[in-house]
Amino acid sequence: MKLASLKNGQRDGRLVVVSRDLSRAVDAAPVAATMRDLIEQWDALSPRLAVLYGALNAGKATGAFAFDAREAMAPLPRSHQFVDASAFLNHGDIMERAYNLTVKKTPGIPILVPRQGDDFRGPTDDYEFPAEADQCDFEGEFAVITDDVPMGISAAEAGRHIKLITILNDVSMRGHLTRELQMGFGLVQAKPATVFAPVAVTPDELGDAWRGSRVHLDMKVTRNGQWFGHPNGREMDFGFDEMIAHMAYNRRLGAGFVLGSGTVSNKDHRTVGSACLAERRAVETIDSGAATTGFMKFGETLRFDAVDAQGQSVFGAIDFRLVPAANSSKAGA
Repeated sequence: MKLASLKNGQRDGRLVVVSRDLSRAVDAAPVAATMRDLIEQWDALSPRLAVLYGALNAGKATGAFAFDAREAMAPLPRSHQFVDASAFLNHGDIMERAYNLTVKKTPGIPILVPRQGDDFRGPTDDYEFPAEADQCDFEGEFAVITDDVPMGISAAEAGRHIKLITILNDVSMRGHLTRELQMGFGLVQAKPATVFAPVAVTPDELGDAWRGSRVHLDMKVTRNGQWFGHPNGREMDFGFDEMIAHMAYNRRLGAGFVLGSGTVSNKDHRTVGSACLAERRAVETIDSGAATTGFMKFGETLRFDAVDAQGQSVFGAIDFRLVPAANSSKAGA
């Protein structure tokens, strides 16, 4: 099943069921008005939406209309808890090698950081950024959304609580990252609002591409229409199930918990490229002693997509432009 939240002037939007080919949609309101309503009552409501999804794909859904990703918000427009991971250790290894960093890691323990969940951005909206001097970066990631997860759950059990999968762009302000890391607490200014794909899908929609609680699809990234990379999600060192179990060791996770994979990164990065600007800059530093790829400038565009074996976009594309923040005195910096 594929789901989206469309703009309607309300914080949570209106929930719609989207056809497998992303061409048509139908209101989910008779069952659930918003994604939050659905995820908090998943077991009771999702079977009814699955019937509607079947009718939509068969061309028999009453009230179906053309789906337009430009009208989409994030699939879950806001969440009480969003945690981002760094589950592709290859990404960290590249960064450490390039900049002679020493990162303390505990074998078997995933790297996780709490993030803001109250301002998720839609896939095609212009992205307002305070100043080019803040060094805008991007990170293509896969993400999952869970229902209620009980405390003390095992990884095998945790996997069953993954109800939806999507992709995101973890926007970064590299100009603030080092300062905040050196302070020893969390990331605030270094990590502004996150951008999500228009559609979230149930795991069964991925077929064989969903194995080991990992998405075995390429993360296709273009910058200003030019190829940037297509690393595959299969190389996650920690599955989403393992990371959820780690989080739930001493707490319950409420329905609507969002977990990001961290930058998709592959060991053969010289062939498949990167999903992150900082990673490419690190590779350039390793190869020639200095980074040559610049950070994002106003007016530039980014696109992230993942397609199935038939070439069909699975989640719809994140496709937006970077623009100066209207209320920033530094917008022209």
